[in-house]
Amino acid sequence: MITLYNIKLVKIKIMKKTGKIVMFVFISVWLVACSKESQLTEVPATDNIDTTNGAIKYNGSFISAPGKSATGTALILLKNGVYSVALKNMSVSGGPDLRVYISKQIQPVDYFDLGKLKSTNGDQVYPVANNVDFTTYKYALIFCKQYNVLFGSAELK
Repeated sequence: MITLYNIKLVKIKIMKKTGKIVMFVFISVWLVACSKESQLTEVPATDNIDTTNGAIKYNGSFISAPGKSATGTALILLKNGVYSVALKNMSVSGGPDLRVYISKQIQPVDYFDLGKLKSTNGDQVYPVANNVDFTTYKYALIFCKQYNVLFGSAELK
C-alpha cells in the first residue's frame, strides 16, 4: 500500500541522489576548469631579456598553484626610465586565456593586466604601460581569466 510517508521517503531518496549527481558534476567541472588544451603555442618564446644599460629592480621565483604548474623567474627591469616585466625560463601548464598580471596580492584583486601569455615556455618580456609602484604591486601572476584560476605566482623582492 502506498502511503504519504512512502511517497515522502521516495522523494527524499531522489533528492539525495540528484544532489550527489549535481555535486559530482560541479566538482568535475571545477577540477578541469582552465586545464583544457592550451590555445598558446608550445614553441618557446625567445624574447631578448636585455639588462644592458638597465637594472633588475625586483625579482622572484614562480610557485605553482595547487593542481597547476608554473616555474621560472619574474624580473622587473628598469631601462631608460621604463619598466618591463620579464619572465625568464618560464614554463607553465597550458590553459585557455592565460594572462600576465602584476598584483598587490597573490590573487588578482587589485592588478594590472600586462596581456596574454605569449607561450607556455621560454623567455618573455611585457612592457609596463602604467606607472606601477612595485613596492605595493609585488606579485607577478599567471592567471586564467576565462575560468578565474591562478596558475602561479612570484613574489617580487
